[in-house]
Amino acid sequence: MRKIAFAALATTFAATATTDLLVGGLTSVASAQGTAVHAEPRAAAKVYDESADAGAQIAAALAKAKREHTRVLIQWGANWCGWCTLLHGTFRQDAAIAQELRNEYEVVSVDVGRLDKASELATKYGAALSKEGIPYLTILAEDGSVVANHETGSLEKPAGDEPRGHDPEKVLAFLTKNQAPSLDAPSVLSASVAEASASGKQVFLRFGAPWCGWCHKMDAWISQPEVSAILSKAFVIVKIDTDRMTGGQALLTAHTKGAQQGIPWFEFLDGTGAALAHSTGPEGNVGFPVAPEEIAWFADMLTKAGTKLSAADIAALKDSLTPQERRQLTAAHLEFGCGVCIYNMPGLEGCPLAVVIDGTPQLVDGFEWPVHDFCDRKCHAIATGTLEGGRFKATSVEPKD
Repeated sequence: MRKIAFAALATTFAATATTDLLVGGLTSVASAQGTAVHAEPRAAAKVYDESADAGAQIAAALAKAKREHTRVLIQWGANWCGWCTLLHGTFRQDAAIAQELRNEYEVVSVDVGRLDKASELATKYGAALSKEGIPYLTILAEDGSVVANHETGSLEKPAGDEPRGHDPEKVLAFLTKNQAPSLDAPSVLSASVAEASASGKQVFLRFGAPWCGWCHKMDAWISQPEVSAILSKAFVIVKIDTDRMTGGQALLTAHTKGAQQGIPWFEFLDGTGAALAHSTGPEGNVGFPVAPEEIAWFADMLTKAGTKLSAADIAALKDSLTPQERRQLTAAHLEFGCGVCIYNMPGLEGCPLAVVIDGTPQLVDGFEWPVHDFCDRKCHAIATGTLEGGRFKATSVEPKD
């Protein structure tokens, strides 16, 4: 067990020989007040952001948890704490735990320094750091109420087991036990339709899942204050999680009429639940719109749905979907040294293109370089060059498989 009282810390820290021997499990030593503590080597890599505002971190996590109907997991710890590093390693390296955290939790790693930081927050949430030591876990519901507080000594492997660390089965059991209850997808949608009917709005229904990278991009876009302010004029916004909500996948199948459209897939509904427009365009589901033709389809959806949004509102939404770098570069009508326009490269017509300007990767068509391989929209070429007179001049264009 790793127990350190705050009252004992001042004297303990005064003895430099024991400042790094506060939490761990190698050997017991005596502090200046005779309290038994354990030695553990320093962590090589920093897990905790020592300059972060912990209160702001938790507030941001709670805001996301409210949107996603997940819970917040606060991992109280410090970079000097070897057991904190071991627990973080278990979170990342055990596949089942990593998936549980990805699906069900917004994780916040709060730096407690030498147990002299974040004490007010710890008290607010009932985290017994002074009694139980670190690492320590607190789970919050989306409304900020405390679901569980748990010391981590009981989650460790038995003494002598190698490699040292925490028992994945015990950790997973704790997380699973305290995850948010699964919501019923049809009920969530029905409530949103009723709200839209009562408020004279429409429903912006979208489907997503925790593993879907483009779904997260869409979530982030919608959560931007300037975007949310416009959309909320006309819509009740609701997300159906096809993995986490009961009946989520079946609801997606029903709305797409059995077509395999992929996610994110979204639809505008009226106050009765009738479909007005959806994200399946001439070339299939546009997903999160980033390419010019996808953004145009989204704008057409808004027009077809007859929303309360003004032309200026729709223009602002289109602009927010256009990456700043593309707005800047395409405003100059990108031209390469060979005189070929970005959208008319031989053998690469319309393909996403990454641009490297003066050695710095840029965003073009919303795709970063290098682009992760999680969808079929990855970059097919990389152009390297410089900006001259506001125009991009390529020194080379290399196709990518």
